[in-house]
Amino acid sequence: MSTPEHSPLGKTTVYADRYDPALLFPIPRSAKREEIGVAEPLPFHGIDIWNAYELSWLDARGKPVAALAEFRVPAESPNIIESKSFKLYLNGFSQERVASTDALLATLLRDLSAAAGAPVQVLLTEPRAKGHATTDLAGESIDDLDVEISDYGPPRADYLTADAASSTVEETLVSDLLRSNCPVTGQPDWGSVQIRYRGAPIDREGLLRYLVSFRNHNEFHEQCVERIFVDVMARCRPEQLSVYARYTRRGGLDINPYRSTGTDTPDNPRGARQ
Repeated sequence: MSTPEHSPLGKTTVYADRYDPALLFPIPRSAKREEIGVAEPLPFHGIDIWNAYELSWLDARGKPVAALAEFRVPAESPNIIESKSFKLYLNGFSQERVASTDALLATLLRDLSAAAGAPVQVLLTEPRAKGHATTDLAGESIDDLDVEISDYGPPRADYLTADAASSTVEETLVSDLLRSNCPVTGQPDWGSVQIRYRGAPIDREGLLRYLVSFRNHNEFHEQCVERIFVDVMARCRPEQLSVYARYTRRGGLDINPYRSTGTDTPDNPRGARQ
């Protein structure tokens, strides 16, 4: 049964060092989407970008090879892949001889697409500093606003307002104060979030209070971002909206969900905390 309590989360785990695609644990997106009122057709386009920093395998002669990996899981896929199971699966290659990098790539594409229920994109790169410089999410930070905050969960969508009487604006707002918790273990997930929109000006103090109200909320990364997207659309009614969260890594993986009214594909800008 694909529910979090049946996953490897929160349990003593044997870290296999041989390839085993059965380690991947898919969790249907449908239940949480029903909870926040998301139905088909989806009200957004998007992608979940995963970065893996602990991928290694043996070449045909037994010499270890290391790489960084980027995985892109489409938002329309029926499943998310539980992150601990993803780590266990990747660790399974550590003592596995693989004929070539192309062979590894083909295996990753096949297994991850099967788990997600839709085609997953995979990119392998060298584990060297070049090409992996850190940068900030574009936008104006709202974290220095002088506000009093006392709500840390559950998320308070009623904090979100927009001034419909004002002229339309187009702006990008950023906060590094996003935190949520794993729904099974309770471990904190720290992140930065970028909200890009066109529409009536969103009240920034209310937006910051809303984002902080995720602080003690238990939900997976992908679900938090979809909740933010749905709440902002419902309460502020922008003409266009994109929500992009960049979470810090845990277990050698970071997860970066993106949801948008547009069809654009985001870059993968590694943040200072990643």
